[in-house]
Amino acid sequence: MTSSPAIQINGSSNTNGNLSLLDKLKARYEEAGQSHVFTFYSKLSPTEQQALLAQLNDIDVNRVNRIYMNAVAAEGDGAHTPSNEDNINYDDTLVPGLNNLLGRSRTPTPRPPEEVLPLPEEACASILNNPTDENKWREIGLKAIANNQVAVLLMAGGQGTRLGSSLPKGMYDIKLPSAKSLFEYQAERIGKLAEVAEEREGKEKGSVRIKWYVMTSGPTRGETEKYFREKGFFGLKENDVIFFEQGVLPALSEDGKLLLSTPSSLSVAPDGNGGLYAALRRPLSPDSPRTVLSDLKSQGIEYIHAYCVDNCLVKVADPVFIGCCIDRKSQAGAKVVRKTVPTESVGVLAAKGDAFAVVEYSELSKEKAEARTPDGQLAFRAANIANHFYTRSFLEGVEAMERKMAFHIARKKIPTVNLENGELIKPTEPNGMKLELFVFDVFPFTKSLCVLEVQREEEFSPLKNAPGSKADCPETSRRDLLAQQKRWLVASGAEVGEGLEVEVTPKVSYAGEGLDWVRGRRFVKSGVLARKEDLEGLTE
Repeated sequence: MTSSPAIQINGSSNTNGNLSLLDKLKARYEEAGQSHVFTFYSKLSPTEQQALLAQLNDIDVNRVNRIYMNAVAAEGDGAHTPSNEDNINYDDTLVPGLNNLLGRSRTPTPRPPEEVLPLPEEACASILNNPTDENKWREIGLKAIANNQVAVLLMAGGQGTRLGSSLPKGMYDIKLPSAKSLFEYQAERIGKLAEVAEEREGKEKGSVRIKWYVMTSGPTRGETEKYFREKGFFGLKENDVIFFEQGVLPALSEDGKLLLSTPSSLSVAPDGNGGLYAALRRPLSPDSPRTVLSDLKSQGIEYIHAYCVDNCLVKVADPVFIGCCIDRKSQAGAKVVRKTVPTESVGVLAAKGDAFAVVEYSELSKEKAEARTPDGQLAFRAANIANHFYTRSFLEGVEAMERKMAFHIARKKIPTVNLENGELIKPTEPNGMKLELFVFDVFPFTKSLCVLEVQREEEFSPLKNAPGSKADCPETSRRDLLAQQKRWLVASGAEVGEGLEVEVTPKVSYAGEGLDWVRGRRFVKSGVLARKEDLEGLTE
């Protein structure tokens, strides 16, 4: 068969006398208990062999085994995360077949589930009815932005499938008067915030740059990059926008075996939004060692804001949030909104044992969900909105934390190949698992988490469901964004006629600031306020 000049695929050695890639991979996978992936190798075409070896070479099979063991152990003892994989033993009573896979013989010692408690007071901060601290934090954040110490991480790997679109969700049009997409809104907010920081800190025009690291996925990367280029990067500098890709993990059988989707390929799935952390460590291109983490360091960036693409109200690189976390010397931070109804299906930030954690609503007992503080608020009210702050040094330490994390198991019906005859199996019941990490799974590993409460109607309106749904749909996103902008205009002294819709684009205002020029004007027509000149056609 054909081979590259540097490496023989099927031979016993390459030109330097070293083992071939095939030999190396066979040894690696056999040692890991996964040699079955070569079952059909000899019957594959040269092209198929090359593809399989490339896929296997790209997978850290020992990491996959470790993730599997931690996940199953956590599921088996009430979500306890193993603290040291080298000291953990398993047997068939916990994981059928794991003895054969890894030669382990004992079950990890279970411990009682850790009690879920409300957040400690010292971890909490709020901008609600707190203008003094809000202004102080804004100034701290703007100074960091003006000093080019702040970057943004966008999690944008999802497609708009549930919205009836195969395009990346960030390209979705929620039918605003301007027809701007979610990507466009967020890019323009970044550009406007840089201008605000320049003006506030007396910096030279164009000197403030907020780098935007956009995490895509295999299915969305091409379309996302093409869209950004077609739109001229929405006015941002092209080299300030860095695309990188979310990773995948192999699907596994219940006993931890890698599942083949065809005789020449493994079944893989995205590794969850928590795959962000591993993606930060992977090379941005095959021919360069540069990673997101190394780029952050080389740019002198110290503080990072991370968020999901589907929130139309997100304050990208929010200086108040960044300033609050800096002021409190926090390694990591999470924005939350107030949960007011015990039955709301939302995870909450809480204390679990001696660590921070996001506790899903299904994990809270009815008693805890309904518990209230002396002032009548829910005791567990810090609703998680996937809006986070990190120091660069914290992100650099996540790789070590990952060895102690338990990935989450999702049992699925996974088409696979019969190893006896190569025929495709289409299961009617779950036959395996996909493993994923959530972005908040790092919280238990920080003792200095800053939890900032913000106003829901000002900062959180997710786009999750199909048009026409009761909540979290394109109609609610559009409604919430235009309602916010109407509040900005009224607060700035304008009058907006009943039933009118006036869109204030990010190029005009980042968060309602700088609109004094609408004072005393009465809007009599719906439309888009993209520059001061637009005022004349909409008001009297």
